[in-house]
Amino acid sequence: MNARNTLILPINDPKALLLSQEYVQVGKLIVFPTDTLYGLACNPTNPAALRDIYAAKGRSTLKALPVLIGALEQLTQLVENIPPQARRLMERFWPGALTLVLPKQAHLPSELTPYPGLAVRMPNNPFALELLQALGPLAVTSANLSDQTNPQTAQEVYTQLAGRVDLILDGGKLKIGQASTIVDCTGAEPTLLRAGPIPFETLLQAWQNE
Repeated sequence: MNARNTLILPINDPKALLLSQEYVQVGKLIVFPTDTLYGLACNPTNPAALRDIYAAKGRSTLKALPVLIGALEQLTQLVENIPPQARRLMERFWPGALTLVLPKQAHLPSELTPYPGLAVRMPNNPFALELLQALGPLAVTSANLSDQTNPQTAQEVYTQLAGRVDLILDGGKLKIGQASTIVDCTGAEPTLLRAGPIPFETLLQAWQNE
């Protein structure tokens, strides 16, 4: 991949949101802080940008990319339908460390996910929510080289991804949280795909409206 000029901006810089929006619109890659880690992001409907994320990380294209949202209304751009039980999980646990797999809309590129489901989450981080509300949904994965440690600071992101991404938004040192619980909601019953901070039993109770 061609080397990129990697810019670092603090999240409180007046240009941070506007520049992020400009970059994402033209297919560039940005990094921003979330509630669990620094995320590497792009427009989820831009196949070329999605391919660039895989290349930047050295990530297997068999691993689908999750999408982060800043508001429930943004789901209409991404998923075909939301079971009422899944909506209960969103209302109770979002924003937070819960990723739900829902039936994706047919127009989404295969580079985002080659599978029928799409993993979506609303992060519990004020800046991330502001960014996602301003830019719309973003395809987001951890801002590290595959099989390398997750960076806790923007400088650590730069050490791994300098020349591979266009913009790093510096939110200070993150306390790296446990990766989110992932639940597949595409079937009649929820399926746990990855254990995380929210116990599956708690989610089952909410699913069953107990």
